[in-house]
Amino acid sequence: MRGTWKLRLRMILTTIIMFTIVYFLVMLVGWYLGVTSWMLYMGVSLVMVFLQYWFGPSLVKRSMNVRPLSEAEAPHIHQMVQELADAAGVPKPEVGLSEINIPNAFAYGRSSRSGHIAITRPILGLLDRDELRAVLGHEMGHIKHNDMAVTAAVSVIPMICYYIALSFMFSGDSRNGGGIIIGILGYVFYLIGQLLVLFISRTREYYADEASVEFGNRPAALVSALYKLSYGAARCDKETIAELNTNRAFFVNDVNNARNDITDFRQIDFDGDGKISDDELRRLVTSGVKISKKNGIMELLSTHPDSLKRVKRLGELEN
Repeated sequence: MRGTWKLRLRMILTTIIMFTIVYFLVMLVGWYLGVTSWMLYMGVSLVMVFLQYWFGPSLVKRSMNVRPLSEAEAPHIHQMVQELADAAGVPKPEVGLSEINIPNAFAYGRSSRSGHIAITRPILGLLDRDELRAVLGHEMGHIKHNDMAVTAAVSVIPMICYYIALSFMFSGDSRNGGGIIIGILGYVFYLIGQLLVLFISRTREYYADEASVEFGNRPAALVSALYKLSYGAARCDKETIAELNTNRAFFVNDVNNARNDITDFRQIDFDGDGKISDDELRRLVTSGVKISKKNGIMELLSTHPDSLKRVKRLGELEN
């Protein structure tokens, strides 16, 4: 397995860039309001990021309706999580059950020593044991890499930029156009911040996939699970998907793109049985399956990598 130094470097650089953005924007707001202390700008910026980092896990737990899943309720899941934690070299995460209607799983927490893994109720019975273990291994990868804390911390910055943009663009207080300029810059920074958050979100998924394999799971089992989860999400109504839109980066796959993902997975489901076997995944590596330019462009606006690109990387691990 390749090391994770590139992931760490990208997370560090993204954090620095995002903090610089919010610091600069807060500084402009302070200048506009007549506040000149740079220490105040630094303090406000740090407090914003820290609050998201500290309260982020609680917000995720509440918004995803997570409750503790006892070992008596699901001994097999706790056993798998313990095995994976041992393989990852991290303390066993808390296991939770999310009462939402989309089959999926996600990880959250402030660090690898205070991690949480939650599964949604519909995932039970949808995946077989190998597929479920591969998904849990993917989430354990996020905890080992500690990327969920970084994602939670930086994801608040684009929203800060967005609210500053709205406040100044439509405040009616022009002051020689200064307020409008701050509003425009805030919106530009919001767009840049969103692209950076999406970039780091996609990057961390590749590493979590590889971690799942490193922890002893078959690449084909994870691909098959992604296939089934896409079908599960595609069957959900639009209202349910919309309610979870802000948290979709935490899921194993992008639930917003489920229907397109199904089309991609069907290209490699050569026998049409709704699962991906080891042989089918090996065939993918040497097949003529192509990733369209449209999908490549749309990937830039997605929280997760293009499904075929993601599967091809897993196929290389199979070999």
